[in-house]
Amino acid sequence: MLSTFARTLVPFLGHLTVTTATSRAVAPGSIVAPNHTALADPALVLAALHRLGTEPVVLATAGLWRIPVLGRRLTREGHIPVHRGSHSAAAALDLAAEALAAGRVVVIYPEGGLPRRRDSTDREPGAFRTGLARLALATGAPVVPLGHAGARRIVSGSRLKQLSGIATAPLRRPDLHVHLGEPIQLTGDMTEATAHARTAVHEAWRQAVSHLPSVLPA
Repeated sequence: MLSTFARTLVPFLGHLTVTTATSRAVAPGSIVAPNHTALADPALVLAALHRLGTEPVVLATAGLWRIPVLGRRLTREGHIPVHRGSHSAAAALDLAAEALAAGRVVVIYPEGGLPRRRDSTDREPGAFRTGLARLALATGAPVVPLGHAGARRIVSGSRLKQLSGIATAPLRRPDLHVHLGEPIQLTGDMTEATAHARTAVHEAWRQAVSHLPSVLPA
């Protein structure tokens, strides 16, 4: 359902292009690690992955499961709720490990929450939490770094500005780009693995930004 919604909605909101660093499809049992910059991010990521033939399991904030009908559908499709700031947050990684063992592709946002800023510019990924490294080191799953740019041109700023951005996006048709980097294997301790992952996602983000007209990566 999430992928269907994303691939239907994104073409109305902007012009999405996708590039990859490899001709290979995302391998079953891989972890996709995107940068996180706006509420529109998941739609871009899922639409791009669908184009590449991948229907992933997504780790998402548990609040979505409280929405009637949506929560049941998310559970049915195998998506995983993350109860941030609680002792049960670690359980999400156990479920993600099970999904990987079953050959599913898992999407996890290494930065956790959204950045607290109101401008519409694309900026480099923030600090990574340890969840991605913990999952990759525990399972041995390859990590596919994903960078995207343009989502904040759809939705950013105050709540009123966000609503206005969504309403006017079909007329403005902002450019959106997603880039998948080469898969990497995380090794070493938690600090080393997290740093390696952030470097790879940062490079994928730079590639994404470089595809947007009149925008250069910082």
